[in-house]
Amino acid sequence: MRNKLLLLFFILFSILSFSQDRTALDSLPRRERIKKDYLTPSKAAFYSAVVPGLGQIHTRRYWTLPFIYGGLATAGYFYKTQSDAYNRYRTAYKQRIRGDFSDQFTNKIALNSQLVEGMEFHKTNRDLAFLWLVGGYLLNVLDANVGAHLLQFNVDQDLAFKPYFNQENIYADPTVGLAFQLKF
Repeated sequence: MRNKLLLLFFILFSILSFSQDRTALDSLPRRERIKKDYLTPSKAAFYSAVVPGLGQIHTRRYWTLPFIYGGLATAGYFYKTQSDAYNRYRTAYKQRIRGDFSDQFTNKIALNSQLVEGMEFHKTNRDLAFLWLVGGYLLNVLDANVGAHLLQFNVDQDLAFKPYFNQENIYADPTVGLAFQLKF
């Protein structure tokens, strides 16, 4: 019991000490606070890891939500349909091994080897749909993190990127390059 109280005390103390460092950020408007807060990318990634799309809501990039939920729903739909088809083939195969030929594939599929091929086909597609689902989830977290990082990127008018053409004398070969200018 004493260890639990000690652990609770340290957790509360660390939360309080962390919040005292952030009082200057809390006085800023929300948009400026997100731009200056160095923890925004990790918060956005954590929020998206907990609930897909929540990190995008945190950084106010609402336009990405249909893509996130559309991708996850599509991958989930294909996972479910391929899993159901795999289970139908598997159940029919098990029934035929037991000697019961009254399954839904009786008039369509005559050989057990064809049922095994159907099971393997749907199992492969189910596994691919699961990979798409996991990939979409991880892409959601990555998008929240990168989007929050890009909020903190400096896009002032003082930055310039201009191509230039330099020919020092008439007989020399011209040089082409890029110049990066920073105005103060």
